[in-house]
Amino acid sequence: MRTEDVLAAIATGLWRWDNASGIVSLDAEAARLLGLPAESVQLTEAAVRSRFHPVDWNEIDGVVNLAVAEGTLAEARLRIMDEQGRVIRTVRSRSKPLIEGNDYQLVGTLQEVAEQQPGTAAHTPITGDWRRSREAFLLDAGRALAEARSTAEVLRVAASLSMPGFSPDGLAVFGVAGDRLTVIGHHGHSQGDEGPFSSMGLDTDYPAAEVVRTGRAIYLPTPEEYLRRYSTTWPLAQRFGRRSWAFVPLVVAGRTMGAWMAAFKHPVAFTPDERSVLTTVARMLAQALARAGVAESERELSLGLQRTMMPVLGPGIPGIQVAARYVPTGGGLQVGGDWYDMIRLPGGHTRAGGRGAGRIALVIGDVQGHDVRAAGLMGQLRIALRAYASEGHRPDAVLSRASRFLYGITDGDDGENVGPRFATCLYLEVDLETGTVDIARAGHPDPAVRMNDGTVLLRPTAGGLPLGIDPDTDYPTTRLTLEPGETLMICTDGLLETGGHDLDTGWERVKELLESHDGEDLEHLADTLVEAVHGPGSHHTTGPLADRREDDIAVLLLSRRPAGTVAEAPRRTLMTIAQAEPERIAEAREQLRQLLHDWKDEDQLDSAVLMVSEMVTNVLVHTDGDALLVAEVACGEESRRLRVEVSDQSDELPHKRHPGEMASSGRGLLLMEMLADAWGFAPRGEGKSIWFELNEPPSGKGCCE
Repeated sequence: MRTEDVLAAIATGLWRWDNASGIVSLDAEAARLLGLPAESVQLTEAAVRSRFHPVDWNEIDGVVNLAVAEGTLAEARLRIMDEQGRVIRTVRSRSKPLIEGNDYQLVGTLQEVAEQQPGTAAHTPITGDWRRSREAFLLDAGRALAEARSTAEVLRVAASLSMPGFSPDGLAVFGVAGDRLTVIGHHGHSQGDEGPFSSMGLDTDYPAAEVVRTGRAIYLPTPEEYLRRYSTTWPLAQRFGRRSWAFVPLVVAGRTMGAWMAAFKHPVAFTPDERSVLTTVARMLAQALARAGVAESERELSLGLQRTMMPVLGPGIPGIQVAARYVPTGGGLQVGGDWYDMIRLPGGHTRAGGRGAGRIALVIGDVQGHDVRAAGLMGQLRIALRAYASEGHRPDAVLSRASRFLYGITDGDDGENVGPRFATCLYLEVDLETGTVDIARAGHPDPAVRMNDGTVLLRPTAGGLPLGIDPDTDYPTTRLTLEPGETLMICTDGLLETGGHDLDTGWERVKELLESHDGEDLEHLADTLVEAVHGPGSHHTTGPLADRREDDIAVLLLSRRPAGTVAEAPRRTLMTIAQAEPERIAEAREQLRQLLHDWKDEDQLDSAVLMVSEMVTNVLVHTDGDALLVAEVACGEESRRLRVEVSDQSDELPHKRHPGEMASSGRGLLLMEMLADAWGFAPRGEGKSIWFELNEPPSGKGCCE
């Protein structure tokens, strides 16, 4: 008797579904069960699909894909409909995929079964309540796994998953190291239970090892089945008292990266729906682990690059304290184009030629961009600056050479159609004995100084274009003096502009922090500056907090520490106004206002600003040289005294004029005579200086109280 006759006798039809051609072959009984004439026929996939209930077709499609992936039987209950859309019967389908390359054929049977009775709890593809709870579970699981940022977080999420109707009580995630199986993490076991499984060879007769070798899931519904198939390693699993096990491959981009074990203390039949849930969770788990692994690798690479590129500001330089912070931007590789450096300069002599405590250079800069190329250029530029500084060049020469170097290595297209890169930079040469600081600036934010009484001034400095734009740019040098107890701050624009601020409002925020700090502990001050932008601990934070960062941050603090108690030092500012920069007269006025931020008499303050403006303007109008402004607030016998001196290189002494009502000049000395408590001028070896003094009323607060 033929097989077809035997199947027909028990009302079982035979069908073959060719996935490549989309043709479904039915024998006579299978055709009858689908509501067609009882004769052998070949139909298109669409014609067969029209005989199934739409909901059931979606279910069978998932079950078939699962069977193809696992090489197991595809089983499902299907409602058959007539041409009017009425359900005429329910059939049970069992089929086996025959895989040929990327295509497959399903060979299976159809058999009529009794209708599902209302209120029954069987977990079948057409049980709607279970299907809805499964879909809700998978949505929640996918969301939770997508938000996990590290391997430990992924494992915690996996351990907390409560699967609908069959939650496992033991989980393990296996990875691969060479030809050995490793345990990445586990849940529901005691510490040390992973020992026997931690370095198991992939050729071991163990389910997880076989899953990694074959890429196919293994389901063991009973202990007897486990013992029958894996008798060698059964004793390792027996002691945990589990009743059912699922070992599912973790596959990413077609590569099996490990296996996931779900173990149950109650029997589980592993129906197609249950296998579908486990397989879907395994896919999401594999993707989450892969993302976490990449993120952890990037963080480790970032930390390594930071340790390599950022100097260690160790002890060993007497008389100074240094602190620095670097916070990379969020997202992707956590290294950008910002950097800082401290360089011990050659020779132990000061510029005057006497024996001194030595000199150091402080450097801070920002290469355009926040990518790997920016980080690479930053490393090259930092090395070049170190080399030029170590050769003994002055600050202006160091930046000029660095600009030509950067222009040479970024000239033209860099391969990404973004054009040449540039970098801003601030280079400071500090004489540790005298406290003089020579500064060269290339398009970078100016330095700031916190004085002994808490006054904070932004120090305007002359500068040139950012490095790498014009190889012939000059970088003028500005000199200031850092008194014992004062703190110098240099930073990149990320510290100022993050959080919706521009350079001006960002500076006001930083200024308040510097003024409120006692200036003693520079490490604490550095943390305070960074935390004000990104929150506590942000100088070493990765994860959600890092993603909110808008730009890299680098900040460097230097303080001169006196050997003993130092008398109250005068409050002083110094700046040069060049002939080609008349706009800096406004900066001079603002510098004086900042210096006198706590001066009691507002009329005196306005008078001082007016006289400074007149003095500097006269130099720029009536001479061919630059103006050097020095302003100092010091304690007198009863009150504070302001002394302002403006020097130039002209030998022509000023003389008092009597301008008419329509004259546009000649009132400078008259103003000083009217407004200043004392004033005068004096010739020098080269040029002259003019000065005035104002005495604050005795009740004014300040250093004399």
